[in-house]
Amino acid sequence: MRGALQLAAFALLAYAVSSPEFAQEAPAPLSVLQEAMQTTAAPARNADLPVAPAPSAVQLLTAFKDSDVKFDIGDLMDLLRDRKHEGWVLAAYPDPKTGQPLIGAGFSLDLPEREHPQRDPLNPHPFLEPSSADLWQAAGLDPARLKDILGQFNDRLASLGMRKFRKKIRTLEPQIAGDEATLLLRVGAIQAIYNARAYCRYFDDLTASQQMAMSQLVYQMGVNLEEFSQFLSLINTGSEAGTSGALQLRASVAADAAYWKSVQQSLIHSQWARLYRVRALSVIAMLDPDYSADPRMAERRVGLTMRPAVLHRWRSRGGAMRNVASNRDHAQHPAHRRTARSRTRRTA
Repeated sequence: MRGALQLAAFALLAYAVSSPEFAQEAPAPLSVLQEAMQTTAAPARNADLPVAPAPSAVQLLTAFKDSDVKFDIGDLMDLLRDRKHEGWVLAAYPDPKTGQPLIGAGFSLDLPEREHPQRDPLNPHPFLEPSSADLWQAAGLDPARLKDILGQFNDRLASLGMRKFRKKIRTLEPQIAGDEATLLLRVGAIQAIYNARAYCRYFDDLTASQQMAMSQLVYQMGVNLEEFSQFLSLINTGSEAGTSGALQLRASVAADAAYWKSVQQSLIHSQWARLYRVRALSVIAMLDPDYSADPRMAERRVGLTMRPAVLHRWRSRGGAMRNVASNRDHAQHPAHRRTARSRTRRTA
């Protein structure tokens, strides 16, 4: 189009030059033609082209495909879902520590969208921290229901107080169906997978079990995983993009048992592993590159290096001394994940 307009302008200039009036009026048509040519060319240089808006959190979450990861997301959901204790509640109930409203497998109902900057200059993948309302919508649930559930929760909390409210958890009338709670759990798991890529530069190069371990860590800890600086430094070893031999280095690291043992050790000695021993043992074992060949052996190797459960002694009514293991694994269930991105789960 621009070339055609220029040709037309030059043709008009040639006609003007050949006309008898050119001697008296030459400056006028020349200046007009120059202005016209500049005008026709300007849009190609200066026009404000429309910029496609960035996809929303809802679009990013709903665009997830099961083939985006090497493991079965259903297996991850089975690990995160726990119908024992308070791990699967179909009515809004208060978190024991913060009083935040939770539902299903610990889905937080009132969290705002938050900023989570990517501090790793070598990882182009951003973090995704949408609001509870966005996650609810991504699960395909009616936003009006979320508002109603929050209203009922606030009324109950105001009338009963935290302690009485929590005692009634098992007798609360369901506010969502089991399949709806599953949809919320799936969205939370997808968000964890998305953010696992932001924590790990070469998430796609990990084995299926290692990808699942990273996703579980993010689901459980959220932004608290930022505090595991040694672990994050080790997990990103050899993943510098754009350097010669980077792929070879990453391949050698992936098969290096000693390297992965050091990665595991960075978690084994953490407070998280001491507080949530059984769950931590399972997750840490999945980081073993040979985990799929013998999961039990991988867990045994980790268990041998972890601190044993603390034994508390107390006397029963009959006077006999009894030992009770206290590794606080009852506190590991998703119901007390106050958020999929901000705090480690705890129970009362």
